[in-house]
Amino acid sequence: MRIAVTGSIATDHLMTFEGRFAEQLIADQLAQVSLSFLVDELEVRRGGVAANISFGLGCLGLNPVLVGAVGPDFAEYSAWLERHGVDVSGVHVSEMRHTARFVCTTDRDHNQIASFYAGAMTEARNIELWPLVQRVGGLDLVLVGANDPEAMVRHSEECRVRGVSFAADPSQQLARMEGPQVRSLIEGAEYLFANEYEKALAEQKTGWNDTEILSRVRTRVTTLGAKGVRVDRAGEPTLHVPAAHVENPADPTGVGDAFRAGFLAAVAWGLELDRCAQVGNAAAVHCLEVSGPQEYRLTAASLLDRLARSYGDDAAAEVADRMP
Repeated sequence: MRIAVTGSIATDHLMTFEGRFAEQLIADQLAQVSLSFLVDELEVRRGGVAANISFGLGCLGLNPVLVGAVGPDFAEYSAWLERHGVDVSGVHVSEMRHTARFVCTTDRDHNQIASFYAGAMTEARNIELWPLVQRVGGLDLVLVGANDPEAMVRHSEECRVRGVSFAADPSQQLARMEGPQVRSLIEGAEYLFANEYEKALAEQKTGWNDTEILSRVRTRVTTLGAKGVRVDRAGEPTLHVPAAHVENPADPTGVGDAFRAGFLAAVAWGLELDRCAQVGNAAAVHCLEVSGPQEYRLTAASLLDRLARSYGDDAAAEVADRMP
C-alpha cells in the first residue's frame, strides 16, 4: 500500500528562560514593550505534522511519500527523513522562503512567548497531486494533514475528482478554517482524524452533528489521550480501544502524529480497525516516552513488544503475521 502524507514541514526552536516573564513586564508600559531574554537552553527539533507522520510510517517500513513545501534550508532535514524510509520526491522547494519555523521561549513558570513563521508552507497550495500519483505509480491513500488551508482544500478536492482515497486530518488548522472549507475538506474522506476538542470544533464549524459527519466519511477516529481512542462508523457500534502501556511519559509533542503513523501502517497491513487502533496507540507511546516528535526509535520488535504488554500475545502475533 502506497501512502502520501501532505501537510506542514517545520523545525521547532525551543528555548528556556530561567527567569519569569511577569517580572520583566511593567504594567503601565505594555504599549511600548522592548525586551530581550537571555536563554540558557536551545533545542532545535524536526517537526511539522506531515514530516512527523511520514517519519513514523518510514520507521515501520511503509516508504511514505511526503508532500509539502519547504525552503532551500531543507537539505539536512531531507537527508534525515530519507535515512528513515521517507520518499521526499513530493516536496516542493521554495526559491523565496525558508522552511516553516516555530520559535518558542518558556520561562520557569511554564509561560510561553512564541512565534510561528509559515514561510514556504504558504506555497503548498500550488502543489498538484496527480503528477506525483503518476510518477510514483499510483497512491492508495493520501493523508491531508494540517497545512496552508487552501492547500488542504485543494488536496481533498483533487482526491475526490481523481478517485483517490484520502484521510482528513485538519488538526490545529481547524481554528483557522471557515465552515465551508472544513466541509469541503472532510466530505468523502475514508478516515477523519481528530482529538476530542477537534471533533467538537469540526461539528461547530461545519454545522453537522456527529451522525451527519459519519454519513459523509467512512471511518471517524477520535483520539482520547490517556483514555485511548474511539473509532466510529455509520450504523456500527462504537469501538473503544484503551491506551497502550506507558513506561515514563516525557513529552506529548507529536504523539498524535505517531498514532496516525501506526494506525495507517496497520491499515496498510490489512488489519481490522481494533488492531489498527492498538498499533496506533503502541506507536504513540514510543513518542510519548521521549522529548521531541521524531526522537523516538520505533522498530518492528519494539512495536510488537509494546503490543504484547498492552493488548496480549494474540494481538502481537496477529500483527506480526501481517507485517512485511
